[in-house]
Amino acid sequence: MSRPVVALLTDFGTSDHYSGVLKGVVLDICPDANIVDIAHDIPPHDVNTASLELAASYKYFPSGTVFLVVVDPGVGSVRRALAADIGNYRFVAPDNGVITEVFRENSPQLVVELTERRYARPTVSRTFEGRDRFAPAAAWIAKGVHLRAFGRQLSDYQLLEAREPLVENDRIVGEVLLIDRFGNIVTNIDRETFNRLAERGSIQVEIGNKCIGRVVETYSDIGVDEVCGLFGSSERLEFAANAESAAQRLTIESGVQVIVRRGN
Repeated sequence: MSRPVVALLTDFGTSDHYSGVLKGVVLDICPDANIVDIAHDIPPHDVNTASLELAASYKYFPSGTVFLVVVDPGVGSVRRALAADIGNYRFVAPDNGVITEVFRENSPQLVVELTERRYARPTVSRTFEGRDRFAPAAAWIAKGVHLRAFGRQLSDYQLLEAREPLVENDRIVGEVLLIDRFGNIVTNIDRETFNRLAERGSIQVEIGNKCIGRVVETYSDIGVDEVCGLFGSSERLEFAANAESAAQRLTIESGVQVIVRRGN
């Protein structure tokens, strides 16, 4: 029998003890767990980015993986703690919308509130529920405990506001979702939506009132001192520069408007 996989996604960074302690708690309960780090450098408290990064990664893990997601600006508040099952994968996270993008792709089969004390540490810190509530729950799930044992079923969990592009007759109006560590600018415009407009003729692309000269196939196609559009591994339109940060070059931040329109 293969070892259970627990995958971690947090905004804890790696310079403090926080992410390491999560692993220790999981291993204390489920010594056979194979722990995988997705990322620990999500911008602090950035639930939107965490939701996107989770959706970009979960489907590439083995069936049965438990995802422990701790990006939690509401720690210690009345927000609930959740466990969710989408069939092939299970998730443990705060009820703040961090699983939104996964839920948009897969309707959850079961969502429960984490209230059963036997599956948490004896004392739950108001400032470190990741250690005392979320990590133990993920470990017990990896060990085989069914979600229904953790608490009552929920149907009113939090979802983030949809950030879909506006599609009009002759243009698409989108926005910047995130900037990755390479400075690539990732938007909410998907390849299919883009192609439906592009197949009707030439197009123009603008980001923050700056024109983008062309859309290329891959990063190596970008010339020196050039910023181009392309579709990255997430199948979303992004903007990149040649061996430098496109975001710094264009002075772009998350939320900036992106327009794709039919050319003249």
